[in-house]
Amino acid sequence: MMQDIMKEAGVLSWVDWAATITALFYIVLAAREKVWCWFWGIISCSLWAYASYAFYELYLDAILQVFYVVMGFVGIYNWRYGGEGSTKAPILRLSWKEHLPYLAGGTLLSIAFGYFFDQYTPAAATYWDAFTTVFSILATLLLVQRYLDNWAYWVVIDTIYIGLYFSREAYLFSLLMVVYTAIAVVAWASWQKSWEKQHSHEQIENSISL
Repeated sequence: MMQDIMKEAGVLSWVDWAATITALFYIVLAAREKVWCWFWGIISCSLWAYASYAFYELYLDAILQVFYVVMGFVGIYNWRYGGEGSTKAPILRLSWKEHLPYLAGGTLLSIAFGYFFDQYTPAAATYWDAFTTVFSILATLLLVQRYLDNWAYWVVIDTIYIGLYFSREAYLFSLLMVVYTAIAVVAWASWQKSWEKQHSHEQIENSISL
């Protein structure tokens, strides 16, 4: 398998490498709650959009990357000015009930897109691909709004991507998803600590105001 990984690495263009490296900058900075993670995300997704369109003829993936670019600008604004009085947006959490629309809607859309691409296109692993695509969009929306829960979604999504890429013998990208999954776990724990600290400060301020 190492030979396959080295072979894949050798055929990647500078665009692929640049997109991969900037994506790593993005996720590491996002894990550390740095607003300029979105700057690197915008660069990475722009490069991926170009590669998907020009090199791989993956037009739907190119459109998805353009969506991520737009979300990058939304993320910069919301993280800097999304709080009260145009201040930095706080870390939020979803209740169990609030997860249900995301899980139910995401599952239904995954089944619908998976069925469509399975029946009408030659695409491989259609249902898994649809699941990861749909939930990646939902997780990005949660991340833009600084919901702690986005990292739980990314842990699941990236874990599935590991198997999906491995099944397609894309071992280098499967290995990259292992790294992404590990970073998502660390980010989840880090954001949890930040949320608890923020929550304790809010409780103190509320008790003083009373």
